Amino acid sequence: MTEPSEKALLPAGLQDLLPPDASHEAGTVGRLLAVFRAWGYGHVKPPMLEFEEALLTGPGAALASQTFRLMDPVSQRMMGLRADMTPQVARMAGSRLAKAPRPLRLSYAGQVLQVRGSQLRPERQFGQVGAELLGASEAHADAEVILLGAEALLAAGVTALSVDVNMPPLVASLMAEMDFEAEKRAELMAALDGKDVAAVENLAGEGASLLIALLDAAGPADRALEKLGGLKFSDRARLDVERLREVVEIVRKALPDLALTIDPAEHRGFEYQTGISFIFLARGVRGELGRGGRYATTDGESSTGFSLFTDTVMRAVPGPAPEKRLLLPVNCNRTRAKALQEEGWITLSALSDVEDMAAEATRLGCTHWLLDEEIKAL
Repeated sequence: MTEPSEKALLPAGLQDLLPPDASHEAGTVGRLLAVFRAWGYGHVKPPMLEFEEALLTGPGAALASQTFRLMDPVSQRMMGLRADMTPQVARMAGSRLAKAPRPLRLSYAGQVLQVRGSQLRPERQFGQVGAELLGASEAHADAEVILLGAEALLAAGVTALSVDVNMPPLVASLMAEMDFEAEKRAELMAALDGKDVAAVENLAGEGASLLIALLDAAGPADRALEKLGGLKFSDRARLDVERLREVVEIVRKALPDLALTIDPAEHRGFEYQTGISFIFLARGVRGELGRGGRYATTDGESSTGFSLFTDTVMRAVPGPAPEKRLLLPVNCNRTRAKALQEEGWITLSALSDVEDMAAEATRLGCTHWLLDEEIKAL
């Protein structure tokens, strides 16, 4: 026989969100979406499940190992439960919205579920709120999505915000020029992601000095760009660095107080990115607030966007404000109750005559009660 405590047990990485936290999260998500809407990003709502061949192609291919699969009893085809919403938005842009004028600006909000959590994010189910700018390849497009995410987070109440800007293709192009074998290339990528200078020296041979210089360049944007400007790159790599510089200059002009850092060797988590990528962080907050970057859709459209992670965002914003909760007597006029709600009160109605309204208000977590049309405070 199953004990009641076992019935309430949830799988690892999943949790219930209770009042007032659930309401506070919904309000924060609403503020983020309001900023996206103000900048012209239309809201879309993709389904939780899709056929796996649609969900795991293009940018979704990198998420195959994180995707739960199940058989559709109706079609007898395999489906996937989304681990990220970006591939779904890209799919919609290439199908239902294929004839919409470009650039196409879309936003979304919803829950995702992943097979495994990580050390920094043990949660396997969490909310995503994001925006995608599809069919735009300009540097101003890269800058627009960085600025959009930053302004939305600031509007939600995040303080000490910083953006770490990356260029994942830079390392890949350098390694291609050095002609490393696939196995050594993977080992080098892991060493660079782990900032392991000794391993890079051991694996890269003559090419180690340039790769180590990339590691050394990481830091505040001005310092990083100065160091990158002094390195001898090929024409392709030089173009990557110049694009990085251009985007940083646009962002800095629009939001001069935004803290910007650059990590030119960062590649981890950017497996499907094809250009400028970035991570939103807040000092003193565990984990990433969000991340994004440039990618190619299944149809080959050059696009960019980002996803914010609501579980981390909620750790970075102020907690919920105290609610004004008012207990109403059982016979309170409904019109009067609605008028009180319009004044900002949350009203709870007694369901029978209550002898001690103050005690009942306390029991139900109210801050006030109504007595003969007069509001009494506890």
